[in-house]
Amino acid sequence: MERVESKWTGVIYAALAAVLFGASTPFAKLLLGTTEPVLLAALLYLGSGISLSIWLLLTKKFGAKTKEANLKKTDLPWLGGAILAGGIIAPILLLFGLNLTTASTASLLLNLEGVLTAVLAWFVFKENFDRRIAFGMLFITIGGVVLSWAGKPEIGLPWGILLIVGACLMWAIDNNLTRKVSAVNPLQIAALKGLVAGIVNLIIALIIGAKLPNGFSVASAGIVGLLGYGISLSCFVLALRHIGTARTGAYFSLAPFVGALISIGFLGDSLTVSFIVAAVLMAIGVYFHLTEQHEHEHGHLPFEHDHKHTHDEHHQHEHSADIMLNKPHSHSHQHAEMMHDHDHFPDLHHLH
Repeated sequence: MERVESKWTGVIYAALAAVLFGASTPFAKLLLGTTEPVLLAALLYLGSGISLSIWLLLTKKFGAKTKEANLKKTDLPWLGGAILAGGIIAPILLLFGLNLTTASTASLLLNLEGVLTAVLAWFVFKENFDRRIAFGMLFITIGGVVLSWAGKPEIGLPWGILLIVGACLMWAIDNNLTRKVSAVNPLQIAALKGLVAGIVNLIIALIIGAKLPNGFSVASAGIVGLLGYGISLSCFVLALRHIGTARTGAYFSLAPFVGALISIGFLGDSLTVSFIVAAVLMAIGVYFHLTEQHEHEHGHLPFEHDHKHTHDEHHQHEHSADIMLNKPHSHSHQHAEMMHDHDHFPDLHHLH
C-alpha cells in the first residue's frame, strides 16, 4: 500500500508542478507588454528565490522544525550544475535562438525538453523504463507538438534551431542533475536556484540595456515567479523523489496544455481543433503512465543517505527514543543489503 501511495504522491506533485508552471505562462505573457524578456525571466526567478529564502529564514527564526534533510557540501556540485545548465545557459541560448527563428518553430522545438529529459534519464543516468512508459511519453510529446503547432513552420536559419535545441538539452540536463539532490529540502533547492539564476539574468538584462518596469509589474512578476517557478519547482523536486526523472518530465510536459486551457477559459483565446486533439493524445499518454506496473526481483546494495522518511520495508535502522518511527523525520541512515520482489518505481531507493 505504501508503494502505491508513493506513486500517487509523485504523480500529484508532478501534476501540481505542471499546473503551476503552465498557469504562469499566460500571465507572464501579459507582463511582456511592460517588461523585456530577459528582465522578466530575472524577475520571475528572483520572485521565487527571494520569497522562498524569506520563508526559510522566518521558519528557522521562529524555531519551526523541518522534517526535510538540508543541503550538504556534497550536493552543491549537482545543484550548481543544474543551476548553470537550466537557470543560466538555457535562457541565454533560448534568447539568441528566438532572434534567429520564428515563434512557431520555437514552440515546436521546445517540446524536445521532455524528450531529451527522458532520453538522458534512460540512457545516461540508467533510469528504468519499459515500452508502456516510452509509448506514454511519445503520446504526450506528440500532443505537445500538436498543441504548439501554428500552421506550417518556417524553418528559418539553422543556427536558431540549434540554439533552441541546445536550450532544451540544457533544461534536460538540469532536470536530471536536480534528481541527484531530490532527497533534500525542495524549498532550499528552489530558493537557491531562483536567487542565482535571477541575479545572473538580471545582470545580463541590465548589460543589454533593459529598463526596470513600474512597481506593479515588478510585484506581479514576483508573485508569478513564486507560484510558477518556486512552488512549482519544489513540487517538481518532490515528484523526482517519488517517481524519477523521466516520469516526472512526462507529467510536467502537460504544462503547455494547462497554459492553453487557462488562456481559453480566462483570457479569451479560442478553442481550437488542435487543442482538442492534443488533449486526447496527452490523455492517452497519461493513461499509459498511470497504469504502469513494474515488478521484479531486485537487490539493494548497502548505502547511506539522508532524506525525509518513515520506517517501512526499506527503513529498519535503530533510533533514539525521542523519535517516533511512524512519523516523518530526516537524518543520515544506512541501508543494509537486501533482495526482494515488489511493485516499484525509480524513487530514491530503486535506481537500478
